[in-house]
Amino acid sequence: MKNNIELKNVSKAYKDFELKDISFNVPEGCIVGLIGENGAGKTTTIKSILNITKSEGNIHILGKDNKENEKEIKEQVGVVLDDSFLSEYLTAKHINSIMKDIYKTWDESKYNHYLEQFHLPTNKLIKEFSSGMKMKLKIATAISHNPKILILDEPTSGLDPVVRNEILDIFRKYIEEDETRSILLSTHITTDLEHISDYIVFIENGKMVFNSPTNELLENYGIIKCSKEDFSKIEEKDYIKYKKEKYQYEVLTDNKDNIRKKYNITTIDKPSIEDIMLFYIKGEK
Repeated sequence: MKNNIELKNVSKAYKDFELKDISFNVPEGCIVGLIGENGAGKTTTIKSILNITKSEGNIHILGKDNKENEKEIKEQVGVVLDDSFLSEYLTAKHINSIMKDIYKTWDESKYNHYLEQFHLPTNKLIKEFSSGMKMKLKIATAISHNPKILILDEPTSGLDPVVRNEILDIFRKYIEEDETRSILLSTHITTDLEHISDYIVFIENGKMVFNSPTNELLENYGIIKCSKEDFSKIEEKDYIKYKKEKYQYEVLTDNKDNIRKKYNITTIDKPSIEDIMLFYIKGEK
């Protein structure tokens, strides 16, 4: 399987924050979710990939160095960032005219199809759009030059569940249409990733905690709820973090089958990706 994006030891130092040695791949045909708290380093990672932020380390997109081949790469990448878009005093129709001049592969019929599907007016000023309409317009614009890669920073933030599901369906179809494509999706709405992602990359305080297939995370991880006495029997190497609650201990393991056999514990809850993330961030060891 080819990798459409490759990061190796990507680092960036600021006065009060450091992104350190981030390494992961985004294979073709896959959706990779990038998770972490606000300020953990997700946006810095994305901006490093796009060469908006100048970072140390090696980044290759479609086999090419992202710094040396920036112009060529941008033709193949669709981007949705929270803080970058065209003037709100433009209309969707204006955007079509602008994008035709920017991208050689701009597909006007595809763009108009998305405007119709999303019920977006062509002659209304963007500043009069709702937040959901603005995000749909960003996504329609990002997809309509037929990029090989979509890079999305919080694309479903602040949207109602119906709109979010509609957008997630578009991402699924985008991959299904051409299995050489990829999506890198940064979000704090981890429930979205349980439905569509193939891999999860978790960054905390500028460091990578794990890079794992989504199905393995959801299958192998478990939450044990037990008494203090039972908790004291579990060896430290067999769990990741624990939380001490009022009447019990909650313990996160990444090998629930081992826990069942070794300690004869049968009641193990299945965690969500959010549960796993919160244990890593808030739990004790």
